[in-house]
Amino acid sequence: MQALRVLVVDDDPQMRRALRVGLEKHGCEVRLAGSGKEALDLAASASLDVILLDLMLPGMSGLDVCKDLREWTQVPIIVLSARGQEHDKVVALDCGADDYLTKPFGLKELLARMRAVLRRSHNTPDSPVLQSGALRLDQAAHRVTLDGEVVRLTPTEYELLRHLMLHAGKIVTHGALLRAVWGPGYEDDNRILRVYILQLRRKLEPDPSSPTYILTEPGVGYRFRADSAPS
Repeated sequence: MQALRVLVVDDDPQMRRALRVGLEKHGCEVRLAGSGKEALDLAASASLDVILLDLMLPGMSGLDVCKDLREWTQVPIIVLSARGQEHDKVVALDCGADDYLTKPFGLKELLARMRAVLRRSHNTPDSPVLQSGALRLDQAAHRVTLDGEVVRLTPTEYELLRHLMLHAGKIVTHGALLRAVWGPGYEDDNRILRVYILQLRRKLEPDPSSPTYILTEPGVGYRFRADSAPS
């Protein structure tokens, strides 16, 4: 890692020390916070590349910290938590986290996750053209091509694909996709989302039963393949 500026937020002193030692061995500059308030103060006063955030914090939960951070910064946030249930992951991702890693975890996996969120944060989603392999979506022309051939999509299919490609490499929860494409009131209609994902896979995937572009994150949502991290 190239001198990344990392904020570790955890109420466990041993976990903070372990992460600091491991990350500093890989060239990171590490700051530590033991509470949500301390984390917000440090985030506001320091220039950071990544925030590693525990959910169980004194006084202010990690979810509230994540929400507050997302009101003014897009610095990547990776949640590190002993809570491994799907519901916990969905809530954290919906609050603005970029990734979720369940404790205990290995340092190599953490570093890989950090590299992945940094690649995504350095992408340019405002570009009119979104591309992954042979799949190309031109936002200006409102056109999708695969291997140079135009793919006929309905307006809803196009918006669903566009939203996934704008967040390539990141898990997008069912609720976030339903709100973005169908609007408020559809957050719990996973059935319609599954139908449209299946339709997109049939039009884009060589083998829809073994997708390479639109990947399922069981119980949580979907992740569009990023070119820098193909499946």
